Amino acid sequence: MKLRSIFTNSGGILLSRIFGFIRDLMMASILGANLYSDIFFVAFKLPNLFRRIFGEGAFAQSFLPSFIASRYKSIFAARILLTFLGIIVLLSILVGIFSEPVTRIIAPGFSPEATLQAARYVAIQFWYLPLIFLVTFLGALLQWKEHFATTAFATVLLNIAIIGGLLLSRGMPKEQILLVLSYSVLVGGALQVLAHLIMARRFRLLRMLAIGFASLGTHSRKVAEDTRRFYTNFFPAIWGNSTAQVMAFLDTWLASFLASGSISYLYYANRIFQLPLALFAIALSTALFPSVAKLIRHKDEAGALREMKRGFWILLFLLSLATVGGVIFSTEIIWLLFERGAFGRADTIQTAHVLQMYLIGLLPFGLGKLFSLWLYSRHEQMAAAKIATWSLAGYALAAFALFQPLGAMGLALASTLSGFVSFTLLVRAFGREKFRSFLDKKRLILWLLTLALAAALMWGLHLLALKYLGV
Repeated sequence: MKLRSIFTNSGGILLSRIFGFIRDLMMASILGANLYSDIFFVAFKLPNLFRRIFGEGAFAQSFLPSFIASRYKSIFAARILLTFLGIIVLLSILVGIFSEPVTRIIAPGFSPEATLQAARYVAIQFWYLPLIFLVTFLGALLQWKEHFATTAFATVLLNIAIIGGLLLSRGMPKEQILLVLSYSVLVGGALQVLAHLIMARRFRLLRMLAIGFASLGTHSRKVAEDTRRFYTNFFPAIWGNSTAQVMAFLDTWLASFLASGSISYLYYANRIFQLPLALFAIALSTALFPSVAKLIRHKDEAGALREMKRGFWILLFLLSLATVGGVIFSTEIIWLLFERGAFGRADTIQTAHVLQMYLIGLLPFGLGKLFSLWLYSRHEQMAAAKIATWSLAGYALAAFALFQPLGAMGLALASTLSGFVSFTLLVRAFGREKFRSFLDKKRLILWLLTLALAAALMWGLHLLALKYLGV
């Protein structure tokens, strides 16, 4: 396990999330939790959904093994880039033309007036998708060169662009603010592309792509088998990695039928939930994947299991502490970050309850990221896709049962329940005997003692916050 890669990924994620919280703090203050904030989050939902699916490993986990195995790397890379970019640009054009029905699908509970208003911003922001695909593609090539820093830290540029848009539009009418923010999303995407192009040129990757494009017309048949292998793994990998994002998308769909502000409560709570998930689970999994894949390819399963066990215990300690702390301090966290301006006390309480429901699922979702690597390393993408399907089915059943009686809290709880379904199935696919071999008795006792001590300390601090801060 390369600790430097883990710290690089974690550092980039942390910096991006710090700026993301500043962005959300300003947005909550300027827009609040109401119809206008709901409209912005609905407009950003589709491009953000695809950003997470592409950017959190699904593309690289399918592309890199096929790219490394290809004898004609430049031609293969050029072909994949041209195909994907062409499809995504065409999709962006279609969304621009049919933005109103697309918005109606995303948020069917919106009134006709709100749907018409949101459609304008959906059409603009969807053009973020081709930009973020270019970032993901170039990031995968840089990962091949064992360079993680640019992709890890470039994500902060989107948040900086939106913060700039908020500063420029402060005091404007709400509709004008939404328009400025929509174009700020595109500016952030363009800045990320520029950063990756600069680094790709430094590693001579642009030259490689130029050679590939020049040879594509006459030699494309040489990479036909590589392309077939890539697509065979890509679609199951995308589905297997996208369960949490699809659930977040369905959250928005169902929350549009609830009281105004429900979409915003889910968004703000999920943003906080995603911080430890990305900072620990995604960062560690991204750095661990190449090592585990190489060890399995070289028939060193024992070495791969050692890496997995080390990662398991790191995540178990970190995610458990994050869960306990987040649940205990949920109100304080929301109060500190968002309660100002148009975001009032009632909004804080509602968002804190939603956050607690999300955080209960932090451990299964985070550990699930680790165990899914085993399946991807063994080219078992279809097994991961089936597990994702069962997880999504569990979410759908729970969401439809809970969203009316519990509101936004019910949707967050449904997401958590699906995380437990996914984790259980992933452990079964990984192998129960292998999993039991991870559960060292001494470490389990140490983990329980650490958790109990941390919980007692945090609860004491929580009581002090109630007494002296009135939170």
